[in-house]
Amino acid sequence: MNIQQFQYVLAVAETRHFETAASKCFITQSTLSTMISKLEEEIGIKIFDRKKKPVELTTEGKLLIEQLKTIIKDIQQLEELTKEIKGEIKGNLSISVIPTIAPFLLPLFLQDFATQFPDLNIVVKEETTKEIIRQIKSRELDIGIVSTPLNDADINEIQLYNEPFVFYDAKNTVLKTTSVTKINMTNLCLLEEGHCMRTQIIKLCEMHKKDFSTNLNFEYKAGSIDSLLRFVKVNKASTLLPYLAQIDFTKNEKNHISEFSPPIPYRSVGIITHRHFVKKKISGMLQQAIQSKVAILLPNNQLKGKKLNPL
Repeated sequence: MNIQQFQYVLAVAETRHFETAASKCFITQSTLSTMISKLEEEIGIKIFDRKKKPVELTTEGKLLIEQLKTIIKDIQQLEELTKEIKGEIKGNLSISVIPTIAPFLLPLFLQDFATQFPDLNIVVKEETTKEIIRQIKSRELDIGIVSTPLNDADINEIQLYNEPFVFYDAKNTVLKTTSVTKINMTNLCLLEEGHCMRTQIIKLCEMHKKDFSTNLNFEYKAGSIDSLLRFVKVNKASTLLPYLAQIDFTKNEKNHISEFSPPIPYRSVGIITHRHFVKKKISGMLQQAIQSKVAILLPNNQLKGKKLNPL
């Protein structure tokens, strides 16, 4: 029984095809089939039903697969820990960021951060909070950047910054940025369900016992802040935005922005990792890189107001 056999079994379980799995593992089909057969003989369990096309896992095989995945992930973590101990920053790093943060935060730090580590292959994606949590827990993903807190025992959280919300009204123009205490909820547009920012804004409305409605005779569910803003502008509607979303606005666009008077609604943004995540040096350096860029842009990083939780 060895690690290679485990990897071969997982490759077949994923592809459901011996030839494809062999190609993925860079070995011949006969070698892969022989190694798996030897493992089955050693443990006394048939993992695959080879008579089925495509190949299927046996009932016993299904029980073994999850444990094999855990073993492989633990070995990978051990390899990463040895690199961490030796001070090596290389290999792969996967990062997922929620869509209401990614387009405004990533351009601030990602290129400079990646340049510091030429031996580190960084893969960045946009995912919903729910999907990021799933991938963190299954250890498919190294780092998530989301709205916090999540209050999950399997996940570690590192605080990055607090970001206030601002009110954008496409219909009305102000001569300068003003503070608002009351919001007209008529024609307030939100992101579609599944985005934590939608949940946060609804919670804000509920706290102030306000219902939001629209004069439009159709409903538009935006999948991104960019789509939401385009819709709001065309239909002379309104919405709430995270502060960094309006940093690059034109002067005319900023004339439609109002800031809240205290208590200011805000969200906390943080890095999340699995509780067994070992690349603590790189996550710490990522934290520093982000905070150094964001601190000069936010009005008050020690914001005192009303935190809107994501879940």
